[in-house]
Amino acid sequence: MTKFSYSDYLSQFRNAGRKCRDFHPRLQGDFRRGGGGGGRGGGGGGTEDLLKENKDGWLPLHHAAYFGQTECLKALLRGNSSVDKRTLQEQTALLLSVSCEHLPCVRCLLESGADPDICSNNKETPLFKACELENVDMVSLLLSHGASVNQRCGQGWTALHEAVSRNDTEICDILIRAGATINPPNTYSITPLTVAAQRGLMGPLSYLIEKGADVNIQTCDGVTALHEASKNGHKEAVALLLTKTADANKPTKSGLLPLHVAAQYGHHEIVSLLVSATSRAVLRHSWITPLHLAAEHDRHAAAAVLLKTGADVNATLAPGHSSLYADRRATALYFAVANGSTRTTEVLLKAGASPSLDPISPLLMAARLGCVSTVSLLLERGADVNARIPSHATTFPAVIPLCMNNLPLLKCVLNHGCDALSCFTSAMSHQKGRLSELLDSTGEWHAIKRKSCKSTFPKTRRPHKHLHKKTRVR
Repeated sequence: MTKFSYSDYLSQFRNAGRKCRDFHPRLQGDFRRGGGGGGRGGGGGGTEDLLKENKDGWLPLHHAAYFGQTECLKALLRGNSSVDKRTLQEQTALLLSVSCEHLPCVRCLLESGADPDICSNNKETPLFKACELENVDMVSLLLSHGASVNQRCGQGWTALHEAVSRNDTEICDILIRAGATINPPNTYSITPLTVAAQRGLMGPLSYLIEKGADVNIQTCDGVTALHEASKNGHKEAVALLLTKTADANKPTKSGLLPLHVAAQYGHHEIVSLLVSATSRAVLRHSWITPLHLAAEHDRHAAAAVLLKTGADVNATLAPGHSSLYADRRATALYFAVANGSTRTTEVLLKAGASPSLDPISPLLMAARLGCVSTVSLLLERGADVNARIPSHATTFPAVIPLCMNNLPLLKCVLNHGCDALSCFTSAMSHQKGRLSELLDSTGEWHAIKRKSCKSTFPKTRRPHKHLHKKTRVR
């Protein structure tokens, strides 16, 4: 018998011009001489070599499928090669052939009885892979040979999830006609519709809604398709969902409506769409307002839209949630200031935000951040320059220690009437020496100090100089 070793077989595969044409007759001769059973002993040494695995668990069958060698594949299948034999990564010849888009090899394997539902170690099936590759012919062929249309891969993802994620409406239609479930949830209860909304894929989104997908289905976190479209800025998807009875008043488990999410991510056009669809009563029962989230994340355009459509600029956090913050912040203004959002702060102040509703003045937060422009804005809108911190009683303004290393900021608060003299007379001031050192080091301070003294102490008449002329003794 002519021996045909595994290494000889692979070398013929990888020889760019030959494509195994010398291999087929030799192999067929082996099988004829061995009676088709050379792999079971009886002198069939060549066939036994072809049934040996390499270090990755690959047989020649896997290589034939991977390289698209249909004739080699047929010969191997006639030689008792197991059509569903898996590699160490649980890959079948069918999965390898699908992955490389060798349609004739796929057809050959399926006609030889290959199981189309065997998955790899990452739970990827041939059908799932065909959807990933957007290969319509491959998908149709697998389904015609009994591939399970609703089989799940890792994380519970189905072929329909994958087709939607690839924005392939044609494959979606093939799958649904073959019996694909329209609302299959994955491990996190994410459906294909949620995927389409999340990515703004209008074709699959419209198609799924037309086929009866539930537009209000929620994930394990309570997130809907409308939340996802609002979060990712897909205006057209939001508009479509709203016209298809998507509920804008369904909160997530954390209590956020789609309007909250749109405001948080700064999608002001989507905010405009959602305002009219969102119940004021539901908003009043939320622990936080969309305006707070816009302020916290410096979304000034979204904040402006909310204010224009009637949002309460002085609304406060629910008491139970305000207490979760060390400073017990309550207003959207404080959130904006704490985030260093000067532009959003300006929008809120122009809309009438009060700088005196929080336990700690937003002015002190702005001073702590060293933001002179925000401090100036707050002072111009009536913030108390001499505000104290309730839990730290002092006889001098709390803003002064926050200006120790920021002379422009100190000048700003002094120019707005800060009671600086109390720092020099207070027995409780631990910063007296540092303040004096800072101020006395610059000539500008002396001018400020003189100005402050003039406005604090009553003016006294200076004594007239004696103008007596000396009488010259003649």
